[in-house]
Amino acid sequence: MLYHLLYPLHETYQVFNVFRYITFRTVVAALTALLISLVIGPFLIERLRQFKVGERIRELGPQNHHKKSGTPTMGGLLILISVSVSTLLWADLTNKFVWLVLLATMGFGLIGFFDDFVKLARPNSEGLRPRSKFGLQLLLGFVIGLTLILNPSDSITTLLPLPFFKRALPDLGWFYLPLVMLVVVGTSNAVNLTDGLDGLAIGPVMIASLVYAVIVYATGNVKFANYLQILYVKGAGELTLFCFAMVGASLGFLWFNTYPATVFMGDIGSLALGGALGTVAVISKHELLLILVGGIFVIEALSVILQVASFKLFGKRVFRMAPIHHHYELKGWAEPKIIVRFWIVSIILALMALGTLKLR
Repeated sequence: MLYHLLYPLHETYQVFNVFRYITFRTVVAALTALLISLVIGPFLIERLRQFKVGERIRELGPQNHHKKSGTPTMGGLLILISVSVSTLLWADLTNKFVWLVLLATMGFGLIGFFDDFVKLARPNSEGLRPRSKFGLQLLLGFVIGLTLILNPSDSITTLLPLPFFKRALPDLGWFYLPLVMLVVVGTSNAVNLTDGLDGLAIGPVMIASLVYAVIVYATGNVKFANYLQILYVKGAGELTLFCFAMVGASLGFLWFNTYPATVFMGDIGSLALGGALGTVAVISKHELLLILVGGIFVIEALSVILQVASFKLFGKRVFRMAPIHHHYELKGWAEPKIIVRFWIVSIILALMALGTLKLR
């Protein structure tokens, strides 16, 4: 909104011409989201505490987690407010991709809200029934995919770029729709599974957001896209601002979520952040690269799949507990050590992912 109010003033005052640049608005958006998080964070956490919106710890979980019982949860609301307000203030609201990624963020956040609400309202409940929760996620993923495919005015195609191969562009046709659903829904749930320790999920989310900020900026710039030999997507560059708003909001949330956490993000935060990352990956035409960028999320999700499959098929567990961060807890690793080492792995994978932009 401020972009549309301030930029037209450049015809009278040249200084306002700076608002035409995505790079400038990106920095301002990140700082705005960070400031909002830090300012309203204490107020929101106190309200959550007053309304007894506290985390319930599973009896089967690690014993050292029981001391976290009652810590305010649903703090992901802080991230959603910061990201949405900052994006609406500084983004070009005529850009369709901005509205689509906000729809994904708020849509998955709403699903997470209902999941968290059911857990709090029913003490013995695990939240929404899996079929209902997964069904709503698939429906939202379907809407996102269909919107992209049926919108010929944008440069989105059903081509699937393959990392490391500049001429490998298989056209999936309508099979691209289930791929979009898989990427968006899969990322949303993978981030949700990673959110098990203080600050564990938000770190890789920030790192992935930074990587995709670079990718969408290059994808939306015809000169950079041609130089890097990647698909050019007209208008995708505006999502650089959204990605940095995610970084700013996440930094602000980490201020309160760092070990020992005073607030947890809950499903309202983890599902929304994962859905947002998946949608940005699809719009930027770097869907498969998300496997590398979000490698930590993939590892966490695979550890759960392997654990369940192994137990059902052979009656044996691969890990002491899944997701895999709990496995290391039960091996005696201190929680801060697990968190920082997972962040380090995430940074390494992010650097490798950026390297693939040139290795084609």
